[in-house]
Amino acid sequence: MPHSERDTRKFRGSRTHGYGRIGQHRKAGQRGGKGRVGYHKGKWSWTVKFAPDYFGKHGFKRPPRIVPEINHLNIGEIENMLDLLLAQNIAIQEKDHTTIDLNKLGITKVLGNGNLSRPFTITAANFSKTAISKIEAAGGAAIVSKA
Repeated sequence: MPHSERDTRKFRGSRTHGYGRIGQHRKAGQRGGKGRVGYHKGKWSWTVKFAPDYFGKHGFKRPPRIVPEINHLNIGEIENMLDLLLAQNIAIQEKDHTTIDLNKLGITKVLGNGNLSRPFTITAANFSKTAISKIEAAGGAAIVSKA
């Protein structure tokens, strides 16, 4: 837009530039307030359309003291830790089969990331579905027990 056609040129010398006489285009009230003000008043239609969950309480947050802590381990890491587990008597080697009790380590869940190249009998409190299928595919067994 050329400079000569702007409103600032048109209203030179008019003092209010067409906005009335007592500061109607001057402060935050002209734009409905600063920040989040007016969501329950003049900006209610905006609130209904774009932020319908802005007011009120939503959902429930469990207290951290009653949420059980889940210590997990992937089956791919078990084979890497085998020498350490045998040294600590957490794992027992029987010919071509290894028995591991992960409850002694404080592991509460076994997850299915990785692969096993030999059969393991693993005891833990919980297993994911993929972990059970990969353990059984390798010729082992997943035993669910209380921690």
